[in-house]
Amino acid sequence: MPPRYCRRAAYERFAEHAEALDTTAALVGAATALSMHALDDVHAGVVEERIEALAASVRQRVHGGSRSALMAHLHAVLFDEEGFAGNRVDYYDPENSYLPRVLSTRRGIPISLALVYKAVAEELELKVHGIGAPGHFLVRVEDTDGSLLVDPFHGGRVLTREEAFRLMEGTLGAAVPRSANLLQPVSHAEWIARMLRNLEAIHTKRAQPRDAAAMQELRMLVAP
Repeated sequence: MPPRYCRRAAYERFAEHAEALDTTAALVGAATALSMHALDDVHAGVVEERIEALAASVRQRVHGGSRSALMAHLHAVLFDEEGFAGNRVDYYDPENSYLPRVLSTRRGIPISLALVYKAVAEELELKVHGIGAPGHFLVRVEDTDGSLLVDPFHGGRVLTREEAFRLMEGTLGAAVPRSANLLQPVSHAEWIARMLRNLEAIHTKRAQPRDAAAMQELRMLVAP
């Protein structure tokens, strides 16, 4: 059945990636596709080239196999030089959720910036999981020596578990239990579904029911 509300090209491209979301490339592809509902100038190849260019900028600085040095260069490129950061001026602008725009403006919300981080880091053979913490999306970088919690919204700040819980509390305005369940990785399907729920809520708040319904149509492809 064709979509009733979502642009057909966006819906069909999203459906292609939703069938196999096990790879980061498919997650990036789905995030790019959902932006096609609102944007006319989306080119998947440009998104991929931008991610690879960021990774290449990191790669050319790395000498040796030190993971800590690799992460230091990654953060220097993404946050110090490129200036990726949270959009605190207009947090609820829908464009903060559109991966092509986030890559060009270097502004986004926690979950979209986390996707940029994951996509670039995994080009460098780092293993990154999305952490769907309540109120604030984070990433976990795995290493043979353990793992690190990173907050791409706040300039790539590395967090302790307690700092992560306090960040959740600051966002939610309420106490949260110190439960490891709140810091568990999410699947790619859960990741993209959360991006769609965010957009659905924004469109609903802006009295844009057709756009909200379009996000529901896409979400049904990953969470029927």
